[in-house]
Amino acid sequence: MPLHAADALILRTYKLGEADRIVVFLTADRGKRRGVAKGARRPRSPFSGGLEPMTRGRVAYFERERRELVRLRYVEPLCSPLAAGSVEALAHVGYFAELIDEWAPEADPNEKLFRLGAAVVESLAAGVQVERLARYFEFWLLRLQGVYPPISACGRCGGDLSGGARLVGTGALACARCDPAHEGGALSAAAMAFLLAARTMAPEGLRDVELLSTADRELARAHQRLISSHLEKELKSVRVVRSLTRDSSGD
Repeated sequence: MPLHAADALILRTYKLGEADRIVVFLTADRGKRRGVAKGARRPRSPFSGGLEPMTRGRVAYFERERRELVRLRYVEPLCSPLAAGSVEALAHVGYFAELIDEWAPEADPNEKLFRLGAAVVESLAAGVQVERLARYFEFWLLRLQGVYPPISACGRCGGDLSGGARLVGTGALACARCDPAHEGGALSAAAMAFLLAARTMAPEGLRDVELLSTADRELARAHQRLISSHLEKELKSVRVVRSLTRDSSGD
């Protein structure tokens, strides 16, 4: 029964028996795995503080041939989203984790997806504004999966989109001239400027990128449209984010 050690992102956990937990985690080298954390629910658990969603850490686990579940030996947390502190940031943690969980296939390595998740949680813990990170994360996740339409030119006429675009259906960005009836969801020049900046930088660079509240709402609607269409459902965590962020703003 070999012992494997790897960098990992914790995605979610659920109860097993009276004292254990099953942990879903994404590794850089072996993709998404599921394992049993013995005694994780006990007060003095060796896993304490290491099983929060989107925690990046070093994990070690035993793997048996033809067994779906591995057995976790330890999780050494290296970066926790709890360091962000704000209600808005913590509300988004489960959302990021659910998105990765939905898109990451079992035991299929995806180093780019792991790096994206790790970079976003590190930027979140470092205090980068969560709304900017959320739109960045959605944009890059959809790009990695081949779902996001090209943002540099109209999908119908090839015209410039820097002045604004419209999401037509669920598969193309079009200029206003190609969507005269305004059937698509609007993305303003400010929203397109954010996407063009996000395309060329790491998430920590978002500190210096402006995202107006109107552009944030436009991008959030467009991204949820793309995500829901591809997954054929709305994620549970989306409703949690909406509820918690609305409550914290006092609306």
